[in-house]
Parts: sequence; structure tokens; C-alpha cells
Amino acid sequence: MKFRDRTILVTGASRGIGAAIAKAFATEGGLVIVNYLHNEAAAASVVAECRQLGGEALAVAADVTSPEAVAAMAERIGQEIGRLDVVVNNAFAPYRFDPDRRARFWETPWEAYSQQFDGAVKAAYTVSRAMLPLLGRSGRASIVNIASDLVTRPSIPYHDYTTAKAALVGFSRNLAAELGPLGIRVNCVAPGLVYPTDASAATKEEVRESLIAQTPLRRIATPADVAGPVLFLASDWSGFVTGQTLHVDGGLVMM
Repeated sequence: MKFRDRTILVTGASRGIGAAIAKAFATEGGLVIVNYLHNEAAAASVVAECRQLGGEALAVAADVTSPEAVAAMAERIGQEIGRLDVVVNNAFAPYRFDPDRRARFWETPWEAYSQQFDGAVKAAYTVSRAMLPLLGRSGRASIVNIASDLVTRPSIPYHDYTTAKAALVGFSRNLAAELGPLGIRVNCVAPGLVYPTDASAATKEEVRESLIAQTPLRRIATPADVAGPVLFLASDWSGFVTGQTLHVDGGLVMM
């Protein structure tokens, strides 16, 4: 198995895309740290599924925008496991992909941008910085940040969310340049609309059908579709890949 004897931290892993990523790593033999904010029962369920799939897992509650909480999480990982090979920054501030009720630019306060920046960039910054000493021990570590194809193709202008994800891509490229000499790779996965998730629950069927009609592979991504590319970028198969953004949207964005 590709991730046997490797430890992976997935933030926001109690549901949706994060849970799918955690379970995919477990299927490949990884020891997965299932980070969550509030829902202890959901995180425990993901841990149980990870173990059933052949991996090992540990649930750790932490607000990834809080330096103190993330430092405590890093200390626990260091004490109980002693190493960290992969960080997947998946957690983000709550958002609803609802084209009918989205705020137009002139209706969007700066506070909305700030909330999304905290969820995307501050969280990735805080986690990456706190975990850096552990990642540095690996010699072949990887950080994968979850961005969005809306950065490249804003098919629906969700201003605050997309702007924050664009900043996350910029942050990731700078981090890749800085950490490459330390043996740490940094890449992004940029999904299109993923369904079903809590964030996409408000996206009406006609909107999904419109996106499907524009997508060469003629469907919407599922959480499992995102997990595979994340594992690729975290694995030795992408050992000479850093600073890249891999779009996972069925060909809606072609680079």
C-alpha cells in the first residue's frame, strides 16, 4: 500500500470531501489524523471507517484558524505518533453555493471576504507553520491545499469565496518555492462543484445540469473524485511535482 507507515493530517475531515480523502488514505494503509471542529460523533464515524478500510486513524478536535489550537494538535501528533508526512488543508469557512441567493459584489461586505480568507489562507498558514517541524523530519513530505476551479473559471461569481481561494493558490506557490529545498512539496487540487456536500446542497438541479452540459465528462464531481488526485499529489508518484494546481472538474477548465 502506498501510504503504509506514513502519517497524514486531513483538516475538516469529519464530512464531505475531507472524509472521502481521509478514507482514501486509510485504504492505502495510512495513519490518518481526522481533524474536526465541532462534530465529534461524525469524526469518530470517519475514524471507524478508516480502520475498517485497513488503515489507522485518530480524531483530533482543533479550530485550524487558532494558532493555539493547532499548536496543541501538532504537539499531540508529535508525542503520540512522532512524525507527519502529509498535510491536506481541506477545511474552509462555511459557504453555500446558491446562485440565486449569492451576494453580488456591491452587496458583499469586506467582512465576508475576511471570513473566507481566514478559512482558506489563515487556516493553511496556521496549520502549515505549526506542522513544519514534523514535516521536516520526513525528508519527502507533501502539503496539498484544496482550492477551486472558480479561480480560473468563475462560472458563478462567488466573490468572497473565490478571491480567498485565489489567494490560497498564491500562498501555495510561494510555500512551494520556500519549502522545496527542505524536501517538502506543496500543490493544490482545484475541484469544480462537488455534489453532494453541505456547501453544494443549495445548488439547484438546473444549475448542476447546466454545468454538466458544459463539462466534457458530463457529470458533477463526487467527494471521491477529489480524493484520488489528492493522493497522487501526496504520493511518491508525484515526487518531482510542486507549485502546481491540478483541476478536478471533468474538463470544465483546461490549462
